[in-house]
Amino acid sequence: QSQRRGGPRADMAPEIAAAVGFVSSLLRTRGCVSEQQLRVFSGALREALAEHYKHHWFPEKPFKGSGYRCIRINHKMDPIISKAASQIGLSLPQLYQLLPSELTLWVDPYEVSYRIGEDGSICVLYEAAATKPGSSYGMLTCKNQMMLGRTSPSKNYIMTVSS
Repeated sequence: QSQRRGGPRADMAPEIAAAVGFVSSLLRTRGCVSEQQLRVFSGALREALAEHYKHHWFPEKPFKGSGYRCIRINHKMDPIISKAASQIGLSLPQLYQLLPSELTLWVDPYEVSYRIGEDGSICVLYEAAATKPGSSYGMLTCKNQMMLGRTSPSKNYIMTVSS
């Protein structure tokens, strides 16, 4: 295993396990991927996420680096998922058929949540029993804004529509 920083929750294994389990379950429901392939895919995705998050995991500030850890399919496949899928011979067109076209998966210390569709509800997959640092509650992250029911973009975005 890679070196772990000290502290009570430097380990990201439960969060990564929740994320990997979720993506694997999406592939499993379509029935096109064997259990053996799913095991290989899950292992490859677990390793890739652990490596990707290694220097971007801050249990003392769970929202720091949240954008970097976000897994996103938005008519473009997340490269971490496509890399793990290539280990079992799944092509990009196959992945697009098996996974939702709009998926956001947030993997943060103490919480893993997802949203399917741009206007879908946010569902929590994993929440640690450990108390989160109080300072993070005051932060309005992108995810928290959506959880508060905010549907319009923030004021610093300018949307243009051409006819």
